[in-house]
Amino acid sequence: MTLGAGDHVLVTGGAGFVGSNLADRLATLGCTVRVFDWLKRPGVDANLRWLLARHGERIQPIIADIRDAATLSTAVQGAAAVFHFAAQVAVTTSLDSPGDDFGINLHATFGLLETIRKHNPAAALLFASTNKVYGDLLDLEMPLSDGRYAPADAALARHGISEARPLDFHTPYGCSKGAADQYVLDYARSFGLKAAVMRMSCIYGQRQCGSEDQGWVAHFLIRALRKEPITLFGDGRQVRDVCLVTDTCDAYLALHDRIGTLSGQAFNWGGGPANAVSLLEVVEEIGRLTGVPPQVEFADWRPGDQRWFVADTRRADAALGLAPRTSWREGLKQLHRWLTEEVGEGASEALPRSTAAA
Repeated sequence: MTLGAGDHVLVTGGAGFVGSNLADRLATLGCTVRVFDWLKRPGVDANLRWLLARHGERIQPIIADIRDAATLSTAVQGAAAVFHFAAQVAVTTSLDSPGDDFGINLHATFGLLETIRKHNPAAALLFASTNKVYGDLLDLEMPLSDGRYAPADAALARHGISEARPLDFHTPYGCSKGAADQYVLDYARSFGLKAAVMRMSCIYGQRQCGSEDQGWVAHFLIRALRKEPITLFGDGRQVRDVCLVTDTCDAYLALHDRIGTLSGQAFNWGGGPANAVSLLEVVEEIGRLTGVPPQVEFADWRPGDQRWFVADTRRADAALGLAPRTSWREGLKQLHRWLTEEVGEGASEALPRSTAAA
C-alpha cells in the first residue's frame, strides 16, 4: 500500500510540525496532499507557505477547525490515507481549557472515525498518540543516577517503557488523547477500519515552532539563539528519548505501507534508549553549538510531568523494518543549522516568539 502519484492523502494538522514534514514527504512522492489546519499555532502559517512554494498544486490547503464536521467529512472523501495530527498538544492548556481539549482531541477524533467508517472505509488511518497515555510513572522507583533520573529496574532502564505498560491517563490532555487512542484501536477491531496508533515521545526538528508548553527541544534552542533565558520546570534532570522528525516520518510511512498486517495495533515511538537525554544535557549541548552557555532559570514541577520516559521501540523497529535513528547530538546540530541557515541571516530575530501552546 505504498503511497505515490495519483493518491490523495489527508494530513490533519498538516501545517504543524510533524504534519508539515510528512506532507512534504508525501508531496515529494507524488501525492496530492490535503493540508487540514486552522493555522492557530504561531508560526505554522509559514510552514504552509513553504509547502505551497515547494509543491504548488500538490498541496491543497483546507483552513478549518478540526471540530468542523462538515468540512472534515468533505476532506476525508476520496483520500487513500488519513494521517491525524490535529490536536490540542499541551498539558497546561488542557488544565486551563479542558472543554476545548476534549472537543479537539477526543470528540473530533471520534467524528473523524465515524466519517471514515461511513464514507471512506477503505482509507488507512494513522493516529498520533502520546507517551502521556502511561501517566506520570510515579509508581516506578526513579533514583538519580549520573545526574539524571533512571528507573531502579535495570531491564526497564535498558529497554524503556513498552506497550505492555498499563494505560494510566492523567490530566485532561492524557484523558483526551488516551481515549482517542483507544477509540482508534477499537474502530479497527469493531468495524474493520485500517487504523493504527503511534504513541510518540519527544519529537524535534526543522519546522518546529517550539513553546514552553510543547516542543521543548526547539524552544530551548530558539531561546538560546535569541539570548533569552530557558526555564526548566523541575530540576532539569528529567529524561526523555528524543527523536528527529525525519526518522518519525519514516516510521509513519512504513506503518502505512504495512497497515494491512499492523492494523489495530499501537506502537511506542521515540528515540529509544540510545537517545535518552536529560534536559540539562540538552541545554549543555546547545551551549556547545551556539558558543554561549544558555541562561537557565528554574520553576516548580508541572502536573503530569514524568521524571523519566524512554520508549521501548523494539516492537516498532521489528514491525516497521527501520534503520537506527539519528543520534540526538547530530539531530540537534541539524536543527541548529536549520534555525540559523534556512531561516536566514538574522535568524534570531526571525524565529517564532515563544508562546503558550494552542
